[in-house]
Amino acid sequence: METLISILQYILNGIELLVLAYFTMSGLYILVFALGGYFYKKRQNVTNQKYSKIAVFIPAYKEDAVIVDVAKTALKQEYPSKYFDVIVIADSLKKQTLQKLERLSIKVVEVAFESSTKAKALNTAMARLDDNYDHALILDADNIMEDEFLNKINNAFQNGYQVVQGHRKAKNLNTSFAILDAASEEINNHIFRKGHRALGLSSGLIGSGMAFEYSLFKTMMKSIKAVGGFDKELEFELAKKKISIEYLQDAIVLDEKIQKSSDFSTQRKRWLATQFIYLRRYFAIGCKQFLFNQNMNLFDKVWQMVIPPRLLLLGLVFMFALLYSILEYGFGYTSVVAVDFWLANLIVVIGTFFLSLPGSFYNLKTLKAMLSIPSAFLRMLLLLFKLKGANKKFIHTSHGVIKN
Repeated sequence: METLISILQYILNGIELLVLAYFTMSGLYILVFALGGYFYKKRQNVTNQKYSKIAVFIPAYKEDAVIVDVAKTALKQEYPSKYFDVIVIADSLKKQTLQKLERLSIKVVEVAFESSTKAKALNTAMARLDDNYDHALILDADNIMEDEFLNKINNAFQNGYQVVQGHRKAKNLNTSFAILDAASEEINNHIFRKGHRALGLSSGLIGSGMAFEYSLFKTMMKSIKAVGGFDKELEFELAKKKISIEYLQDAIVLDEKIQKSSDFSTQRKRWLATQFIYLRRYFAIGCKQFLFNQNMNLFDKVWQMVIPPRLLLLGLVFMFALLYSILEYGFGYTSVVAVDFWLANLIVVIGTFFLSLPGSFYNLKTLKAMLSIPSAFLRMLLLLFKLKGANKKFIHTSHGVIKN
């Protein structure tokens, strides 16, 4: 009996150490790139910029509330009009919306699918258009580009990059969940874009505000069948080909942030499902290419799928630190893992977030929004048990800013 108890104790100790190691590596990973983000440098512009022809694709699935204004604004770029086309991919838009769009100096490609996805919409649009474009830019139906966005993207292409990710930031900060969503994206911008580029790795893609060499994009999209997270599949496929993704911190595209708890759950469910899908799909090949082809970018993308989303990381580390503190200080129980290790992990994660969050978020509104973090964490935790079938149907998040 004592032998059995000893064996069980060894197993439990081993599990404790593995859990600690997993969260420690996750925390240190984001800390390294958070520090790296401070060494990010803006790339020099080319002196004699040549204008390339850019196709600005805006997939719009049931986005009647915002698409007309977005299309109008997209035409106002400080970039020669003959060198770019705004192409709205109209999926399930109302007749009156289509009529308004057709009055604009844009191209409208109507599509209809039994089951809609962005990948299907983009592939259909490119199949119908002439290939007289040098580059393709992808926007969401709520995105607003700064006036110089196309100039900055074009300049990066002139510097020799094939794929460029712009700086997506919040268009609205009108609710607590919008503030948390905006803060989360800026933290990710710092870690997975600025930090990665500063340390010589590819930027992450975000799904919009991203631009590609047109022929490369069209060719790669033909094999993309993703229901959700097509940008992540592109990331992995680009990494397999050892194509670097540039990041432009000063090329701003505004993106509407989620405003309600229900929208938060819908969005995060899609993201969590995507993470598990691509972890399973690329884990083996990522490790193999790292060992035999020194493909660090692909291995790094795989590791990003291994570590938990930042909110779950913060919440779970906090819970473990609290649990071990209660056991040790409240009941005098001494574990193989000292509580100090969990408290150190918590400090690393919180410190990383503070390092990565822009100064503009240090205000009372953000402090108030932080009161919603426990609710957001619990929602994400519960979503881990509700992911079945999430990758089989496109999960749409509607847009349309709620006024204060």
